[in-house]
Amino acid sequence: MYYFIGIKGSGMASLATILFDLGYEVSGSDIDKYIFIEDELRKRGIPIYSFDKNNIKDGYHVVIGNAFDESNEEVKEALNNPKVITHTYYDFLGKLMDDYISIGIAGTHGKTTTTGMAYHLFKDFKKTSVLIGDGTGHAQENSEYFISETCEYQDHFLHYYPTYAVINNIELDHVDYFQSMEQYTASFEKFANQVKDTVIVWGDDPYLPHLNYKTRVLKFGINEKNDVLAKNIINNDYGLSFDVYIHNELFGHFALPFYGMHMLYNSLAVITLGYLENMDASYIQKQLSTFDGVKRRYTVKEIGNNIYVDDYAHHPTAIRYVIEATRSRYPGKEIVAVFQPDRFSRGLRFAKEFAEAMDLADYPFFVHFPENAKKEDGIDIDIYDIAKYNPRSIVIHEDEEAVKLLAEHDGAVFLFMSSKDIYKLEDMVIAFKETKV
Repeated sequence: MYYFIGIKGSGMASLATILFDLGYEVSGSDIDKYIFIEDELRKRGIPIYSFDKNNIKDGYHVVIGNAFDESNEEVKEALNNPKVITHTYYDFLGKLMDDYISIGIAGTHGKTTTTGMAYHLFKDFKKTSVLIGDGTGHAQENSEYFISETCEYQDHFLHYYPTYAVINNIELDHVDYFQSMEQYTASFEKFANQVKDTVIVWGDDPYLPHLNYKTRVLKFGINEKNDVLAKNIINNDYGLSFDVYIHNELFGHFALPFYGMHMLYNSLAVITLGYLENMDASYIQKQLSTFDGVKRRYTVKEIGNNIYVDDYAHHPTAIRYVIEATRSRYPGKEIVAVFQPDRFSRGLRFAKEFAEAMDLADYPFFVHFPENAKKEDGIDIDIYDIAKYNPRSIVIHEDEEAVKLLAEHDGAVFLFMSSKDIYKLEDMVIAFKETKV
């Protein structure tokens, strides 16, 4: 039995479903509150229990989620039982990846989407298993490839030694752990040099081209110095169209239903992976043209004359990406942007940047920090400390008053952005507007 403490965590749920798909008996525990990530667990009939030390039995393999320590009764019980084998999430995943041609997807922004896109490319090429950071995990027995999102948070990605890696970009984040840009880039450099074959990096990034690489590197982007180069780019409401040159030779033309330059870069990274594994351009075009995204990354609902988008954006740059992609996809539409920050440390460090990013919207709304936001030592901030840098913005709660205020807008694109459950406010707005029809 594999037992997961914190099984509703995005990576933990993915790993649990992978082991289930491989034929193992799996169960786990977590808080009783519903989290959308648990849907895939329940589809498979994987039991989810409330925390209770009596859940831990002799002979179990216990995987401990990153957010849990001995203050949790199950963790304490597992660690103190000599008949229980314990694993951290990242150590277990690292050992699992060693059994395959493994692909690690890293970078500050775009990891989840790029992981999903890479899986979509590989799954019909040869048997492939995947761990995506939206709670999705799929496994096939005798897979040749294993694709995994590899997050830098608290240096967890330094437990992985993939065959290939993608690093989409580097921009300071997780400031509760990384104290400087130098520390942050040093961790990415170390990760890159743990890659066994080739690391694929965004060559237009201000930091990535200048790291000290000891492994083979392929750089992608739109700058002429890149190994994988996009030319003749069209980025409009029809999507992206571009030619790809690899080592100065035309590889192929791509027309994809994606929006925004960040999706061009994600696509180039995945095209490079396909190239390394000897896929031809026509196959890559066919596969990527049917990729429809991952959970909570620009998830679109079109209801009446309004468009509702749920996105995981929780960093100023990600917010800019979402708004800019929306301008391309829905030209002429008013954009109502609703953002809820997740961590107080991130909110404090990037207060001005959050306000500036939200200023790209026609109507910016900031939602109060969630009640369950983790208190961090020495940090005292509330939503007004961010909103004050954007005089046009309005601060709201997740309540009926906010719903009525948002619902005054019509014929618009509503962007709901947060790593927390902001989609519940989205559902409230949709329900309210439907009662007014």
